Amino acid sequence: MQTITPESIFEEYYQISETILSSFPKYRPPLNLFRLKEDVAQLQLFIKKDTRITNEQIEEMFALCKEGDLFVSRADFPVYSKHIVKQLDLVLVDTNLKEGEVADLTMQALGLKLAEFFDQPVKPAFENLHADVQVVTEYIWQDKHRLRLYLRRLHTGAHTLISQSLNSFTVGLWLLCKTQKDELRRKEFDRVAMALLLHDAGMAKVPSFIAAKSTQLKPDEREKIPPHPILAMKMAQKLEIVTDELRGIVLEHQERLDGSGYPQRLKGDAISRLGRLSAVADSFSAMIQKRPYADAVSMVDAAKNLANDKTRYDTHFTTPLMTAYVVNDFSC
Repeated sequence: MQTITPESIFEEYYQISETILSSFPKYRPPLNLFRLKEDVAQLQLFIKKDTRITNEQIEEMFALCKEGDLFVSRADFPVYSKHIVKQLDLVLVDTNLKEGEVADLTMQALGLKLAEFFDQPVKPAFENLHADVQVVTEYIWQDKHRLRLYLRRLHTGAHTLISQSLNSFTVGLWLLCKTQKDELRRKEFDRVAMALLLHDAGMAKVPSFIAAKSTQLKPDEREKIPPHPILAMKMAQKLEIVTDELRGIVLEHQERLDGSGYPQRLKGDAISRLGRLSAVADSFSAMIQKRPYADAVSMVDAAKNLANDKTRYDTHFTTPLMTAYVVNDFSC
């Protein structure tokens, strides 16, 4: 039995909404549900998780929920998150979630949908991913300062295609908002978000043993890497999802100002604005992760290294990134 205090209500438990309650398996809730006993100011276990309940209990459960007297424990957040990430649109209707919890949930959901798409790049998988991206961009668009929540959750462990995509998504969107501010329009924001997630999709076609190899690649193995932007573009064309934003980001994120990049060896202004932005986001995201051929570096050092590499990276994007990490100011 748990005594209610203002602190415990908001820190240890939170009310569950009818919408999310309705999404649970009808007769077997996946987590413990608690009821508020106002007369004694206590929370009591009402339904134990994975226990089959009766129709009468279901009616009482929804009645309690409607009155605001049904609670879940934040200790069950891992279970709750596994359920809700499969229906990400529910996140925005749950006003009881903390912003950090929303960020965790949305990144988990995007990672799952990305994995499904990379495994089978077909239209249904893309549509599922696109639906979740729209949920996330809606949440961020309402308050762009929420991007700071996502920047705190950048992946710094072992490099994977999913973590690289999610990191680039976060860093790239922050750079977009930081450098365009009031000039930014919602349609471009949404399209850039999708393009950043898919910018490295062609790497899913590169044999995994090559991507994971820690020793120097053989010439025939090395040849498999540069075409990956073109492979991603062909994938997008086949799915009929090409936009100007996607074309610039997917095809040009490996181009460099001095012409040393690939696949087209573009130079200077021949590289689009979004191509230059994605080059910074992609490189920074890779540098802060442990790759088979290189150790991870700190975020501050990665940002400084990019800012100092003026011959290859656009200072319009590297300077604000470096400044943000040096002074710890990630405002948009």
